[in-house]
Amino acid sequence: MAFDVLLVDDSPSMRKVIRRVLMLSGFDVGRCLEAGDGLEALAVLELEWIDVVVTDINMPNMNGEELIERLAADPLRCTIPILVVSTDRSDERLQKMLSLGARGYVTKPFVPETLGSEMAKIIGEANDAGNSSF
Repeated sequence: MAFDVLLVDDSPSMRKVIRRVLMLSGFDVGRCLEAGDGLEALAVLELEWIDVVVTDINMPNMNGEELIERLAADPLRCTIPILVVSTDRSDERLQKMLSLGARGYVTKPFVPETLGSEMAKIIGEANDAGNSSF
């Protein structure tokens, strides 16, 4: 079954890379929507149901950390799996993002297999939890 992805990153080229990797990883991607920061992501999420959010952390206007906090506090969107893709390799940041509600974390630069396996993991967790959006 196809799933809809929201890519949130202030770099259009990074969004393009992630989109391509997801498509080539064998995932059945339905729609792949994009946002340049957390505020744009929230606007997209007001209009569209998304199955998975892939977000950067360091972005203008609203960063990925605040986006994750806002989604976790939203009763309608708190179950959407979130995968963080960031240049920050620190254990502190990784633990912080996971404690806020992210289900996975991949550091840039990444190899396609890493992104693919992390996406498979969070999709599997969502399915195991009975998330009917998949």
